[in-house]
Amino acid sequence: MCNKKKFRSNNKDLQSVEKKMDRRHFLTTTSMGIGAFALGSLMGLEKVFGSPKKTIQEEITQSLPHFLPKAKRVVYLFQSGGPSQFETFDYKPKLTDMFGKELPSSVRQGQRLTAMSAQQSSLPIAPSKFKFNQHGESRTWVSELLPHTASMVDDLCIIKSMYTEQINHDPAITFFQTGHQLPGRPSIGSWMSYGLGSDNKNFPNFIVLTSGNGGQPLYSRLWGNGFLPTQHQGVQFRSGKDPVLFLNNPENYHHEDRKDMLSYLKELNEVQNSAYGDPEVDARISQYEMAFRMQTSVPEVTDMSDEPDEVFEMYGKDSRTPGTYAANCLMARRLLEKDVKFIQLYHRGWDHHAGLPWGMKKQCEMTDQPTAAFLKDLKQRGLLEDTLVIWGGEFGRTVYSQGKLTPESYGRDHHPKCFSMWMAGAGVKAGMSYGETDDFSYNIVKDPVHVHDFHATLMHIMGIDHEKLTYKFQGRRFRLTDVHGNVVNDILS
Repeated sequence: MCNKKKFRSNNKDLQSVEKKMDRRHFLTTTSMGIGAFALGSLMGLEKVFGSPKKTIQEEITQSLPHFLPKAKRVVYLFQSGGPSQFETFDYKPKLTDMFGKELPSSVRQGQRLTAMSAQQSSLPIAPSKFKFNQHGESRTWVSELLPHTASMVDDLCIIKSMYTEQINHDPAITFFQTGHQLPGRPSIGSWMSYGLGSDNKNFPNFIVLTSGNGGQPLYSRLWGNGFLPTQHQGVQFRSGKDPVLFLNNPENYHHEDRKDMLSYLKELNEVQNSAYGDPEVDARISQYEMAFRMQTSVPEVTDMSDEPDEVFEMYGKDSRTPGTYAANCLMARRLLEKDVKFIQLYHRGWDHHAGLPWGMKKQCEMTDQPTAAFLKDLKQRGLLEDTLVIWGGEFGRTVYSQGKLTPESYGRDHHPKCFSMWMAGAGVKAGMSYGETDDFSYNIVKDPVHVHDFHATLMHIMGIDHEKLTYKFQGRRFRLTDVHGNVVNDILS
């Protein structure tokens, strides 16, 4: 195997780059040439050229956290498709006697409809066919579809007054994940990675897990880095033999061979970086080094054979099947134990334009037990004390039925003006409900919380002033909350 010296002597590309950087070339192309160095030797280089200054981006990130954080880690259980608030947390008993009646125009107030609802000749009210009961010391109303979550209600902060402007799935999900309806901005996890860095150098700062079928597709740009350096993009862990693509060595390619290859590749990248000063070269170097360390760390965390039977029983039978929501919840707990900063679980299948009772029942059976088990697991291990857990989708559903309405079956269209989500763990008050909607869950009547407010509050819990964490791109300073957002102090513990 060739050593580094031999590698340099035989590598024409490396020689070409280094030749362009030799001392004679530098001195002859420098405006002050040798005289500058002669003056510097007499006066000191710092007095001639000035001391090296930190970039604005370095100053921004090195000032973090802005204040003492309440949470060290975040797990975001994103329910893609828009879960109905009527069948989960927003109890509306007065609708029972209004089955099939037209939605009053005084309630709708001329608000925008989707193209699907606009084609309907009427908007008949569809009361939920599922019962609600009060649970816990907080006496919080929860649907019978969520018995396991109901048992943890005293640990939840349920926000019933979320709202957004986006009425269709793609812009709504993109808005929730990046703070903007158009693709291209950094995701929440990427902002956290950029601002706060990592507590474990053997894992990425931001890890993504996906589950579920049908409904709207999920795009990798939802966990992309946007204009931030590429090492801050989310790394997707997949089910199966290779959790992270291209991490394992090719067949008959040994560990030491890869180590040597990466060492030489690092040399090339460092030469290129010194020549051009491209920050993406640093990102590339760090990603190669991270991938090498992950060859050991990833198999360890993804091997669940050390989990006792009672843990699998707590999360449910699906937890033994890789790639399911239950298995991903258990995986998230294992990643939290490794101090991964931001974990995003995306679960598809909540888009119920028709057959909602059956569809909601199926989705709740799939997610209710593992969600509650995840909270219990974190709580008994002492992880919930410094971990923020978030549950919710991109918007809510309409009080009126989309399509045919019967006592046993109905559908609900998209509704961005009010919906429910919850937070639990570090930084938020437990056992409370925040915000109120009208009797039709169509408009907010108390304490509205916009998506930008949600982002500002999340960042505050992590010790970040959302107005100060910025990144300059194309002449403008961007932030997750754009030019909006207020921290919801009333829900903070």
